[in-house]
Amino acid sequence: MRLNQYIASCGVCSRREADKLIQAGRVTVNGSEAVPGVQISDKDTVTVDGKEIKPSKTSVVLAYYKPVGVTCTEKDQHADKTVIEDLGYGRRVTYAGRLDKDSEGLLLMTDDGKLIEAMMKGSKKHEKEYEVTVDKAVNGDFLNKMSQGVYLKELDRTTRGCKVKRTGKCSFNIILTQGLNRQIRRMCKALGYEVKKLKRIRVMTVRLEDYKLSPGKYTELSEEEKSKLYSAAGLKLGD
Repeated sequence: MRLNQYIASCGVCSRREADKLIQAGRVTVNGSEAVPGVQISDKDTVTVDGKEIKPSKTSVVLAYYKPVGVTCTEKDQHADKTVIEDLGYGRRVTYAGRLDKDSEGLLLMTDDGKLIEAMMKGSKKHEKEYEVTVDKAVNGDFLNKMSQGVYLKELDRTTRGCKVKRTGKCSFNIILTQGLNRQIRRMCKALGYEVKKLKRIRVMTVRLEDYKLSPGKYTELSEEEKSKLYSAAGLKLGD
């Protein structure tokens, strides 16, 4: 298989992120710096940042409650604390869908590159649900505009229509089927609101409330829970 696919199958990151690692010179194949597009077999030795990687025979999926202040990156000298450091898991896993530093809530961590790729496909419209608190009262006009799609000037894109429900004077629940960078914060800003608190409570079939996790804690999904997630992602557990 191609090198970026191999790296993804080892659970290091997505294929797109793997391409960035290769271009940055952080990947070697049989002791030599890797080049994009090279084919990998079972006999080859691949390392990322000096550590050998191999595809996992059995996958693990973690439901992790990312706290505010923790950065979604594997390695960043400028980050106060990365998700990998905060998680402290004994097996190499990475995240399927980021949460920005100022946000909290459910983050799925796995060593299955195929699952990450399937979950990240925007065309599949996989749902992610959030609880949001803003700086002033939420009205019907705001809810309608959010649900219909908001033009984001800095990205030159209009967001996909979504489900929005008012939950309090200054709070609402929103279900997205796309993952633009800081999307909810950008949408609110475009409509004259500022996000004060943002918490992800669901990713596809996995709900944060089902695990009673406190910030910084995680739990492994059961085989039944993993099977439901894989099925929702269009995959079969074990393939």
